[in-house]
Amino acid sequence: MDTQTSLMIFQGTCFLGFSLWLSVALINNLHAFASSVGAIGATMSMAPLRQPPVIDIPLLRRGLDSPFMHRLALLVIVVLQAAAVLAAWAGCYQLLLGTGLEAARPWLNLALSAALGFLFAMLLGGLWFGYWIRQEGLQLTHLVLVIWVLLDFVVLNLRWA
Repeated sequence: MDTQTSLMIFQGTCFLGFSLWLSVALINNLHAFASSVGAIGATMSMAPLRQPPVIDIPLLRRGLDSPFMHRLALLVIVVLQAAAVLAAWAGCYQLLLGTGLEAARPWLNLALSAALGFLFAMLLGGLWFGYWIRQEGLQLTHLVLVIWVLLDFVVLNLRWA
């Protein structure tokens, strides 16, 4: 097997896995929209900080109890996820069945950008609402996903000799 073929197999595996993960994440948010709104609402209302033992800090003033704002936040995430899913699958098609890497790269870069967008939205929203204090596992998950997206960007865009 030559290097180019093995590289295409590796990139295909990376982006098929990424596309499937994005798809499942989107399906989960659509299928359990109310539950996802509830989870986002808990973070945005800063409910974990109000549970015993209460962490009484000035940041609690930032809490948003508006169900409308919780739904809006999830809607933004879902729109970015949908864009990422569509672009990722278009890129996978071009990479594996279409004309190859050069045709796939713009689609996959778009998918990575949309994914990075919704991940940063979650990280920045979480930072604003103090989720690092009681939801550190969620913050670490978001950080690991950002690293995954950045590594996929390198795998896709690094010019291999």
